[in-house]
Amino acid sequence: MTSADTTATISPADTLMRAVANRHPQIDVRPASTDTAAYQYDYATAPRPDSVVDGLRGPAVAFPTTADDVQSLVRLAAEYGVTVVARGAGTGLAGGASATGEQLVISTDRLDRIVEVSPLDEVAIVEPGVINGDLNAHLREFGLFYAPDPASFEISTIGGNIATNAGGLRCAKYGVTRESVLALDVVLADGSLISVGHRSIKGVTGLDLTSLFVGSEGVLGIVVRATLRLRPLPVARRTVTAFFDSTASGAEGLGAITLSPVRPAIIEFFDKVSLEGIDAHSGTRLRERGESLILIELDGYGIDEQAADLEDALTRVGARVTVESDEDSVALWELRRHGRGLPGSRRFIGEDIAVPKSALPAVYRSFAALEARFGVEISAVSHAGDGNLHPLITQEIRPGDDPAVIPESLAEAATELVRIALALGGTVSGEHGIGTLKREWAALELSQRSIEAQRAIKAAVDPQHLFNPGKAI
Repeated sequence: MTSADTTATISPADTLMRAVANRHPQIDVRPASTDTAAYQYDYATAPRPDSVVDGLRGPAVAFPTTADDVQSLVRLAAEYGVTVVARGAGTGLAGGASATGEQLVISTDRLDRIVEVSPLDEVAIVEPGVINGDLNAHLREFGLFYAPDPASFEISTIGGNIATNAGGLRCAKYGVTRESVLALDVVLADGSLISVGHRSIKGVTGLDLTSLFVGSEGVLGIVVRATLRLRPLPVARRTVTAFFDSTASGAEGLGAITLSPVRPAIIEFFDKVSLEGIDAHSGTRLRERGESLILIELDGYGIDEQAADLEDALTRVGARVTVESDEDSVALWELRRHGRGLPGSRRFIGEDIAVPKSALPAVYRSFAALEARFGVEISAVSHAGDGNLHPLITQEIRPGDDPAVIPESLAEAATELVRIALALGGTVSGEHGIGTLKREWAALELSQRSIEAQRAIKAAVDPQHLFNPGKAI
């Protein structure tokens, strides 16, 4: 092989890795290879266990430990023309952190310091690699907590939560991630570091760039530090279950909570098929208690009065209400987060639509017609307190079918359900983001002028399209 032939086989990503090793030897790097194949995917795009995947070359991966490291990596990536994907724990559900073998993944999991906790200001300053659950464990000694709690809170990072504007169970009372982010330090595509937002609760100087970066899915910059708003730990928490005789009556019964004086921290709704799925996966017997369930957490002062008012409101619309013991409460919330499972013998598409709360019954009513039309089965667990549904659309895998191939009828059913949500005043994503998996659906929701405006913002801060190209917008 000639010298020219050898040079031709070296990719820009390989050259970049050599430059990082020479100029910044303190940064741990892994060259693009089959050993980095896992960095091609996030949780949603990873191959099914029963899929056959050839040994594909993964992306180059760098593990910075400081903001200066991130700046250096971004500058070098721009110099060598290698696009960058920022990645936290890889728990995303829309393909936002997926990467090709010709890209550089900048992993933020070693930027994991809790820099400061200020009880008097009720803020914490953290780096993006801090795990959501670890932060709350650290905050307990201060009598504080960080409210956003995606189902993956035990393994997902604050940086990833910020990138997707993650939601979770407590959104009913405390809002999504955006409501708890006061300020950010962000590395831009030219390697500069800017600070946006304010440490103070109030602050309206300049445009609200903090909210712009929250939920931007890594296409505008890389967050290297965040100032988070904290809340006092509630003096009490209580779990209430309300079982109904049908999915329809349970969905309609949600309105009784809204019309009551009680404002729960969490309101989760399970339809009949979801309860059956939990029982099958976890060995429980929830379905014996009813065909649908509203699972509620109350918190704060006056917990007995809250429970009594809620029980009265739900009983009047036909619910069988139980104030659960502490032990049973723990088990129920564990089932909510991890008990559903995924159907190994069926193809499936998961969704993340959201609608106005009053439209939830209409969405559940639409399932039967879609099932008959497309030959699928549809169920949904909902963050009912804010109208965010997580439908699971499944179809049987027949003998000879490739489990990795999504049939047209399943994809069409998913798209039609998105159209129904939009017609009811909803959105294609309540909390998971757009990534690569939902860009076509986002185009159903956003006007062409809106898309153009978003792309103009992207071009203004990242004219080379260095960051996460092909994602989100």
